[in-house]
Amino acid sequence: MPAPPTRDGPRVNEEIRVPQVRLIDEAGEMQGVLTVREAQARAYAAGLDLVEISPNADPPVCKVLDYGKYKYEQQKKKNEAKKKQKVVEIKEVKVRPNIDENDYQVKMRAMKSFIDEGDKVKVTLRFRGREMAHQDIGVRVLERIRTDLEAATKVEQMPRMEMRQMVMVLSPK
Repeated sequence: MPAPPTRDGPRVNEEIRVPQVRLIDEAGEMQGVLTVREAQARAYAAGLDLVEISPNADPPVCKVLDYGKYKYEQQKKKNEAKKKQKVVEIKEVKVRPNIDENDYQVKMRAMKSFIDEGDKVKVTLRFRGREMAHQDIGVRVLERIRTDLEAATKVEQMPRMEMRQMVMVLSPK
């Protein structure tokens, strides 16, 4: 079985080094199994290129088409796919155990907007000084955040301690 193409894209014209190929003509009609020379002659007669579409088939499938146009179409498809994909980012929101109600509401609005955009939210609750003795207050703050965002999110990572901070990761449902 021949090796798949090593360079970027399919093999074209003289690069095809197999004895026989299954040929599809420019109209999309199956022409059957031919030698590479016969297939190339038909492609040149039509003023087009012989392009190896499926190198791993037995025998490889080749098509008579305009290679420049084919490359352009493939590039367009790739760009279109790139546009449609969404890169999920992790947004971090920092809170404190003794957070004020208004500050809490501002942070909640920010988290809701991040979730609506499809991003994950990492909630970091930082303890300072003697606050470490009252970790239960921090747990209650994170539980409140979790219950307030319960409709739109699921907890990807439960709250856990990392040195002097408690971390929880929420992702959109």
